[in-house]
Amino acid sequence: MKTRKSVFFIVFFLIIAFAATTVFGVKNQYGDLTTVYIKGLNEIRLGIDIQGGVDVTFGPEDGVDATSDQLTSVEEVMKTRMISLGINDYEVYKDDSNDKVIVRFPWQTGESDFDPEAAVAELGETAKLTFRAGYNYTTDVDDNGNQTVNPSGDIILEGTDVDEAYVQLDYDSSGHQTGKYAVALKLKESGVEAFEAATAAAANGDSAYLDTMGSGSNHVISIWMDRTCISYPKVEKAISGDSCTITGEFDYDGAKSLADKINGGALPFNLKTETFKTISPSMGKGALHIMMISGVIALCIIMIYMIVLYRLPGFVAAIALLGQVAGTLAVISGWFGFESSNTLTIPGIAGIILAIGMGVDCNIITGERIKEELNTGKSLDSALKSAYKRSFTSILDGNMTVIIVAIILMGAFGVSSSFFAKMLKFLFTWFGVSTEGTIYSFGFTLLTGVIFNFIMGVLASRLMLTSLSKFKCFQNRKLYGGAEK
Repeated sequence: MKTRKSVFFIVFFLIIAFAATTVFGVKNQYGDLTTVYIKGLNEIRLGIDIQGGVDVTFGPEDGVDATSDQLTSVEEVMKTRMISLGINDYEVYKDDSNDKVIVRFPWQTGESDFDPEAAVAELGETAKLTFRAGYNYTTDVDDNGNQTVNPSGDIILEGTDVDEAYVQLDYDSSGHQTGKYAVALKLKESGVEAFEAATAAAANGDSAYLDTMGSGSNHVISIWMDRTCISYPKVEKAISGDSCTITGEFDYDGAKSLADKINGGALPFNLKTETFKTISPSMGKGALHIMMISGVIALCIIMIYMIVLYRLPGFVAAIALLGQVAGTLAVISGWFGFESSNTLTIPGIAGIILAIGMGVDCNIITGERIKEELNTGKSLDSALKSAYKRSFTSILDGNMTVIIVAIILMGAFGVSSSFFAKMLKFLFTWFGVSTEGTIYSFGFTLLTGVIFNFIMGVLASRLMLTSLSKFKCFQNRKLYGGAEK
């Protein structure tokens, strides 16, 4: 019994500690040196619509007449670099008629110290494509908690050794089409001998080619774009000649994306900055502060309303809502080690608000079920168990619908090639809505919020409420909205 009673305090203090570290972060100040262990809300990168950003146009150096495929490759490289920096509020598109690639991205957090010209110069550096032995890397963490990936393994080929990469149909060992696609590589003479030696070593089980970061047993050759691994295909046999294929679970768009990235690292020209300008925020930081204050006030009003209407279940629901909001913001700030920080935009804030609404709905359903079960004359323990069981189906149905919508939105403006994703992307583009990161940000925060709704609104609230019900002072049925027995 004592163990069950302590559950409330354990869950409660975990949620409070989680929320506090999410808001303020965890830092260590030693003289002028600040070590960031967990990023707080102040370190969240804000979108262009909130704090402005940079608009830069890149073009080929030396008057090169770039082809449409080459510009597409540059476009893919820029997107890869944005994603590796944890920036999802970006716009990248090409201008075939003028041989240009236009990139728009937000200021870095702490923009007073941000050097936009240095960022543009780094972004415009020619992407370095390398083929390396095995799949392994190390990570460095700076004083602000930012991670840098350092690929390991001997370099076998570079982008200059690749003539071209293109998509082709995949065939099995009998020569029949598999219904999937593959990426075909054509190598220049400079890379044929080195590639043959590398594939022979990998096929013979050389430990230098072991996939230590993935399966741990396959022997592979990893392909890196700068510091991002874009593929690590398994080597099954030695490959001679100037051509080979990369097979896998590729649909056409997936194979095309990989081929574009490989071609991007083998572009025959360097990029130069044609134009560069800063962008003023469409909403402004003043609007952000107003939204933050309004959000806090609204959350407090909702909590008070839940407590007044549902009493003890409402109090527990208020704690769960706090945990849900903290969880969503923690994912955005990069609180969890497996998820890098993301950009917070106005649509992203809208996704958080909508997810909070789903959380309130979840707790209202549960609170009403508890009332109904108590009014049938059941004991408190039986009423709580039955109420949570009955409410779960309704909560699951409603939240799964939102999860599906959020995934489609993220896919439509991320990497998905589904019919619905393409249709949504077409519709938003037709109406003039940016489809690179804005809608993706909305889907991302909505999906994260709904997931934490399950964790906090269903699991944590149930643990806390059933724990409180074990205390004699909290066994009055009126505290749960039921009539006194």
